[in-house]
Amino acid sequence: MPSITKTLGLITACVAAWASALPAVPKLTDNQLKIHSLMRRQNALAAAAGLTDVDILQFALTLEHLEDAFYREGFAKFPATDFSALGLSESQIKDLQGIGSTEEEHVILLQGALAAAGVKPVQACTYNFKAVDSAAAMVATAAVLENVGVSAYLGAAQLVADPGILTTAASILTVEARHQTFIRAASGVVAVPQAFDTPLSPKQVFSLAAPFIASCPDGSNLILKAFPTLTMGGDGKTVAAAGSEVKLQSSDTSATAGAKFCAFTTGGIPGGTAFTAFDAATGGCVVPQGLKGVVYVNLASAGPLTGKLTDDIIVAGPIVMQVS
Repeated sequence: MPSITKTLGLITACVAAWASALPAVPKLTDNQLKIHSLMRRQNALAAAAGLTDVDILQFALTLEHLEDAFYREGFAKFPATDFSALGLSESQIKDLQGIGSTEEEHVILLQGALAAAGVKPVQACTYNFKAVDSAAAMVATAAVLENVGVSAYLGAAQLVADPGILTTAASILTVEARHQTFIRAASGVVAVPQAFDTPLSPKQVFSLAAPFIASCPDGSNLILKAFPTLTMGGDGKTVAAAGSEVKLQSSDTSATAGAKFCAFTTGGIPGGTAFTAFDAATGGCVVPQGLKGVVYVNLASAGPLTGKLTDDIIVAGPIVMQVS
């Protein structure tokens, strides 16, 4: 009977011979290993969300269709004189109209990228902009839409595996950020209210866009489902001061029954979200100290100490709040 030592020696010799017969493979650099690790993590996050790179492109196209229609319908309804009455100069009005043109170009780019991948792009939906009943309302809504657009692309970045798609999305993100800054400056508010922008999950972004979507053609509905809507109580204004109490209410009463916390999500804070206790009886919660600028507010069933807000604990929202 052969000894264990001889058997192990034979296995080792065979493995060495097999390995030496393999083609030479260049060793990955530290940067390549980091990229590989990042892409694996991105794929895992996207898989957990049930999204592929194509789904994310279709999602981006859905948002760009909405923005394109918003500006096109708005400028068809409100003449330039209405914007002049708001105090906008002729050059600012042209710039605002130019924003609409760039949204159309974003649509064309994303349609081309999807078609090149052999995928039928989602079509434009039928939209409901009835609440946008004046030029002032259009500018105010544009400020919100552009902010949401920035958060959408920023939040999707960690889900995209393909570097080419990520670069395409980034080229749109930077322009959406310029749109946002211009509209804020033209509106007479602080152009850059905070040092960091805020990433949102696709489901949160879709929940903000859903009220504007009346219906979509067959085959153009996303796999995402919106969270129950959330609104401000009292005068309904989504402006609050840090440290003040706000009243929140949802279209789904069962959602508020499961809510334990108000989640205030914004850039530049640990984990991304600050949680305060939600009083289901009064619908009230306190805006955390230290927040300023654009903040997204959700109702949540838990308030992790990590500050990490995930879709599985959101019960309603979000709404866009301006915190002073």
